[in-house]
Amino acid sequence: MEFEPVIGLEIHVQMDTQTKMFCSCPVEFGAEPNTKVCPVCLALPGSLPVLNKRAVEYAIRASLALNCEIRERSVFARKNYFYPDLPKGYQISQYEEPLAVNGWLEIEGRKIRVRRLHIEEDAGKNIHEGNKTYVDLNRAGTPLMEIVTEPDIDSPELARLFLEELRNIMRYTGVSKADMEKGQLRCDINVSVKPKGSSTLGTRVEIKNVNSFRFVQKAIESEIERQIKILSSGGQVVQETRTFDPSTGLTHPMRTKEEAEDYRYFPDPDLLPLIISREWIEEIKRNMPELPSERRKKLVEVYGLSPYEAKVMTDLKAVGDFFERAVKLCQEPKLLSNWLLNDLLGLLNETGKSIEESLVSPSHLAKLINFIKDGTLSSKLAKEVLKLMVETGKDPEIIVEEKGLRQLSDEESIKRLVEEVIKNHSKEVERYSKGEEKVFGFLVGQVMKAAGGKANPQVVNKVLRELLKVFATNFKNS
Repeated sequence: MEFEPVIGLEIHVQMDTQTKMFCSCPVEFGAEPNTKVCPVCLALPGSLPVLNKRAVEYAIRASLALNCEIRERSVFARKNYFYPDLPKGYQISQYEEPLAVNGWLEIEGRKIRVRRLHIEEDAGKNIHEGNKTYVDLNRAGTPLMEIVTEPDIDSPELARLFLEELRNIMRYTGVSKADMEKGQLRCDINVSVKPKGSSTLGTRVEIKNVNSFRFVQKAIESEIERQIKILSSGGQVVQETRTFDPSTGLTHPMRTKEEAEDYRYFPDPDLLPLIISREWIEEIKRNMPELPSERRKKLVEVYGLSPYEAKVMTDLKAVGDFFERAVKLCQEPKLLSNWLLNDLLGLLNETGKSIEESLVSPSHLAKLINFIKDGTLSSKLAKEVLKLMVETGKDPEIIVEEKGLRQLSDEESIKRLVEEVIKNHSKEVERYSKGEEKVFGFLVGQVMKAAGGKANPQVVNKVLRELLKVFATNFKNS
């Protein structure tokens, strides 16, 4: 029997606010444990939550980018469970009345529906060392969005692509840095399998604690294989929560899956319903930045880049930003893209630097492209200049002058060199005149040698052919 997977995602995104969701404590990754806390996020008696307006704005921005319907009224609820890193004994979240519903995101022509987007606070962090567990509450109260998809994903690769696009959207909208290594984007995966063509869903298993896009794909592949093996042997899949071990490539049981009733949701009596005006939503919509899909389309249709180049420059937002600033100064998008993606990024990768850390500015690279375009530099010399730019951060014009690298391009100067070469290599010129085309490359090489490698190859070729044509005519007439 053939089986097919049914996959849904539950994604937590940490919003890039300066302060926490319900208090004024700063959000700071890597701070000393329990130094960014106050009575509210420590849940001390008598403390009351106050909603962070910027977090609501970011959630609305994300909802618009995901094509969601934004509810003008939503309600905060208490999600009750007991764990050492949850000082209140409950998490403030949204349940029956979330902020946004019924969205979608298009991935390679497929529309993946978004069931809901709601806002909530994060828990703290447990740190396990040997037989001891420490609790750091710095993260407690950090603003989160939870984004839940419908089970529209039918392959591990599509799940990865969805998450990559979602990460890009969060970064482009300024809602989150979405760095999985720092826990700013966390994904729980719901996986089941069913007989191919069947409308009856299989038993769902949740996979938690997957910390990279590549591992998301591998975890789903492993779980699909495990479930198919169970069903093919006549067994039954148990509903449970599992974790993925990257070292083995397998999922392992964590606990029996909780249901919503286990959390005893009820409206939080300390927080009024969240009422959002239509005017505020429209204002945020008017100020929405460019989205990843819009950038990809522009890079292909306006600048003529390949879909691959457009994808790289969209996935790496800083690279795309660099390109767009540089292309305004050189008007050579294809040439610029090639030098940016292959040469500059290659050199930066060798030094372990990102484009944000580069000493080369967009205006510097644009100037280098213009030097190549106008013949000031050959491609070979331009590579030398770029390497020095990466090392020193100097303007390419300064490097060209300091090193004497400016390419010889005026025809009169090159003509004198060509005439000298023709005079000194009369035998080779005579062979060329008799039809030995391969001799032409030798003569070009002699001209370049005479110019110290700094002559413009295109001009050398043009002048040399013109003078050789004259010589051939004279040779025939004689």
